[in-house]
Amino acid sequence: MAAALVTAVAWPREEEPSAVVAQDAHTVYPIVLAHGLMGFDQMGPLAYWRGIPERLRAHGATVFVTRVSAFNSSEVRGEQLLAQVEALVQQTGAAKVNLIGHSHGGQSVRYVAAKRPDLVASVTTVASPVTGSEMADTIDGWRQTKPWAFATTLALARGQAALTNWLLHADLPQDPVAALDALTAEGAADFNRRFPVGVPQALCGEGAHEAQGIRLYSWSGVGQFYRAANPADYLMALTHQGFRREASDGLVGRCASHFGQVIRDDYPMNHFHAVNLFFGAVGPDVDPVQLYVDHAKRLKAAGL
Repeated sequence: MAAALVTAVAWPREEEPSAVVAQDAHTVYPIVLAHGLMGFDQMGPLAYWRGIPERLRAHGATVFVTRVSAFNSSEVRGEQLLAQVEALVQQTGAAKVNLIGHSHGGQSVRYVAAKRPDLVASVTTVASPVTGSEMADTIDGWRQTKPWAFATTLALARGQAALTNWLLHADLPQDPVAALDALTAEGAADFNRRFPVGVPQALCGEGAHEAQGIRLYSWSGVGQFYRAANPADYLMALTHQGFRREASDGLVGRCASHFGQVIRDDYPMNHFHAVNLFFGAVGPDVDPVQLYVDHAKRLKAAGL
């Protein structure tokens, strides 16, 4: 079953290494990157983790980029990622991996750590809706209050899912409704009840920094519009209108992103800037790519 899933989902790739300039991010265990909702690994000229694997490798890290369904439940996406991690350690000989998940990918990496803690050295969530997304709650509410808006959003999501599969030459199972349900406050609370490790007990607090020998981290940003040249900034400024309780990066609230040891929750970047998406058009006050290099150095210092 695992081998079949890996074939269907795509083998985690390590592209040609960049020219090595230092070994300061050479972690003991490989780094595995897991994308979020609507995500992919590489789609034509568009890389989800733009420049991040390359710079990590230039600093000595071994990095793999994974691919799961763009839209589906946390459990389905988690199983897909788990199959790839199991295949990765089997075929590379690595004892464990350092998992980093962006957005909905945060639930994916947490799922893998819960199911196979023996294969995981660390879990890091980046701009992940640990306690859900207010925007997801807003869209979910449209089922009753604005059925036309809900139907339109669902149709757009299904169209994007089909387009993603076509462009990737993939046949991944896509279920936008299951994805939405997973990202609401209710869906996130259910996931957290079953996978509580690292989840803060107090609002806007920190979770356990370590559990079962696995180090736990998170970081995120706030703000939506930083670069007029980035189309995502306009979208994030719009989606932020669905937030009432706290500052957000356009899709995830500041406190809602807290997991494990919170490195920082207010970097000046929106949800897509966190992975340097859309050709690196980000704000002037943070280098999102360097955040991953700094984190790899952190993992190395921790013996991971």
